[in-house]
Amino acid sequence: MITLREITKKVGARLLFENVSITFNTGCRYGLTGPNGAGKSTLLKIVMGTEEATSGTVTLPRKVGFLKQNIEQFLDFRVIDVVIMGNSKLWNALAERDRLYEEEMTDEVGIRLGELEEIIGEEDGYTAEADAEILLNGMGIPASFHEQKMRVIPTDQQFRVLLCQALFGNPDALLLDEPTNHLDLESIGWLERFLHDYEGTLVVVSHDRHFLNAVTTHIADIDYDTIIVYPGNYDSMLVAKTSIRERTESENKSKEKKVAQLREFVAKFGAGTRASQVQSRLREIERLEPQELKKSNIQRPYIRFYPPEKPSGQLVFKTTELSKSYDGKPVIRNFTADIERGDKIGVIGNNGKGKTTLLKMLAGVLPYDTGRNELGHQVQIGYFPQNHSEVIDKKSSMTAFDWLKKRREGVYDQDIRSILGKMLFSGDDAFKPISHLSGGETARLIIGGMMLCNYNVLILDEPNNHLDLEAVSALSWALQDFKGTVLVASHDRDLINNSCTKIIALEEKGWRLFDGKLDEYFACRA
Repeated sequence: MITLREITKKVGARLLFENVSITFNTGCRYGLTGPNGAGKSTLLKIVMGTEEATSGTVTLPRKVGFLKQNIEQFLDFRVIDVVIMGNSKLWNALAERDRLYEEEMTDEVGIRLGELEEIIGEEDGYTAEADAEILLNGMGIPASFHEQKMRVIPTDQQFRVLLCQALFGNPDALLLDEPTNHLDLESIGWLERFLHDYEGTLVVVSHDRHFLNAVTTHIADIDYDTIIVYPGNYDSMLVAKTSIRERTESENKSKEKKVAQLREFVAKFGAGTRASQVQSRLREIERLEPQELKKSNIQRPYIRFYPPEKPSGQLVFKTTELSKSYDGKPVIRNFTADIERGDKIGVIGNNGKGKTTLLKMLAGVLPYDTGRNELGHQVQIGYFPQNHSEVIDKKSSMTAFDWLKKRREGVYDQDIRSILGKMLFSGDDAFKPISHLSGGETARLIIGGMMLCNYNVLILDEPNNHLDLEAVSALSWALQDFKGTVLVASHDRDLINNSCTKIIALEEKGWRLFDGKLDEYFACRA
């Protein structure tokens, strides 16, 4: 159980939440939701004590697992040791025991070694490496990496190790901030099953709607300067939250109408002989005074990819035995496909299987080694890279407005301001230096550039990585409505399933083009 009492947090002049009291109960799995900047990560840091609240107190259970982001701290340790560090009491006992074995054996040292062995036994230290390996294998980390130093393995695998660290040692509570980042679909599925069986207190932040729906029993939603807990998963919360808001607004309108009628009576007879009736109505006005509704901090961008000025030909890409290797290791082999106008294709596969490589070759930003890729008539490609720095130089002094203006020759300033407004860059935010943009703002700016240019083919590589749930939903609807051709790689199953009708799956034995939605693809594999 985790208890927060009267928690208030201000950042400068901005209030994130005020006098929040909430209990996260044992056996429940809470999704912590709210738009980017609402304070989700800040709240988790307050709970863990790595950031101070403006006021209030936090009570934690004995052992808490927390997903850390400071990879640099662990680069010189073995992967398996980094996982075991998730149980600090055990790790400290093991480290002290190893150190004492190197000293001269005395009665005092012998007594301390006995105490340490007792701690190690109580903390399941004799099966620690085997338990750590189970987690690492579940996360798809090859056994060949387990004994390696962290700095030797790929960055995405390093983040997975830190996730295993948080899960290790049967913690009484788990705090996970974006645990599905850097995970492929298979690993996300394993994590969902693990958390579903977890018996402690779980609080998780995620922008993956499918993940939240699969894992959570409650949603703690940050909005209206407070946190409101709703029973059920994310979709259930949306229904309940909307219903409560609509009912309150309806009640306020009824009260306003009744109060107007009462005020009319008071104004008419206030100076007359009906003093008692007037006083009665004044008391009724005071009782009925509508409550002031705080404004929601949720904002949804308006994403629409307008009909292409020049439709492409019927055949968009004709690829023949397209292949690419890195350092002699094949990544894409003999990819052959005809992609036609109007196709909406999701590209899936475990990390390292070549999703980004394939999309870059199709987008023309990466040369292929062998094969052919023929573009159809009047194909105009808009590309959203997984690494935003490929299209936005964050070291530049250019503003968001300037960057958009360079995307399309002869565009009117009012058209740029319109796009920026739709992407939630209002007022002076339109002239914010791109070097100061957050990950979510950068992603929205790139999408805004794609909207401005009226491409007839969109290629998107993990576009949802820095977007909040509202923005991902808006993107999904936009891709569904788009009249051109779409190829999108993402680990967000709802985004792929809702917007794509075909799947390119990069599997263990090669690639596969599946004519159907993602759910149908998984059903065929089962």
